[in-house]
Amino acid sequence: MTGGARVLATGLAHRFPGTPWLYSGLDLDLRPGEVTGLCGPSGCGKSTLMSVLAGWTPPVEGTVRFEGVERTGWIFQNPHGVPGRTALDHVVLPLLARGYDREGAQERALATMTDFHLGGLASRPYRELSGGEAQRLMLARALCSDPDLILVDEPTAQLDLRTARSVNTTLGRVAAQGAIVVVATHDPGTRRACTRIVDLGDYG
Repeated sequence: MTGGARVLATGLAHRFPGTPWLYSGLDLDLRPGEVTGLCGPSGCGKSTLMSVLAGWTPPVEGTVRFEGVERTGWIFQNPHGVPGRTALDHVVLPLLARGYDREGAQERALATMTDFHLGGLASRPYRELSGGEAQRLMLARALCSDPDLILVDEPTAQLDLRTARSVNTTLGRVAAQGAIVVVATHDPGTRRACTRIVDLGDYG
């Protein structure tokens, strides 16, 4: 991560053909050091907005400008992995793609997995992980690559209260180290852990 990244969104509005606006008139200035929570009722456009912020979906109205964003990590609400590959394999792969040698990739991957209490599951096949373990594994994989922008959809939905607090703390630490973190959540604990809240219900 560069630490100098910025995402500037101006006048965002989005809707699907023939439907009411999900949100309109939304301005955002996303910078490192903050955890921005996207909140609001189901169907208000949280996941759609994250797709816009990732640059995957063009907004119907408005603009998004990216400065210093070289890598984006997106953690989906429902994790998907390769059933027969180990938990460690999933975290090592993006590091190998970045040019790490296997030994260095495994060392870094294990350290990040330990942050999410997954160190003891490194050799376990993905198909044997619980839903919460798989969710934490996807978080570890995304954060291991030092993204400048991290988009997380309902990171604590499948976690117990203690583990959810640990994940929220880790996301805050990553933001403090220079990443832009955006979290879509219904969880009151995650909402309290955010440094800024954007309630899309106010822009509908």
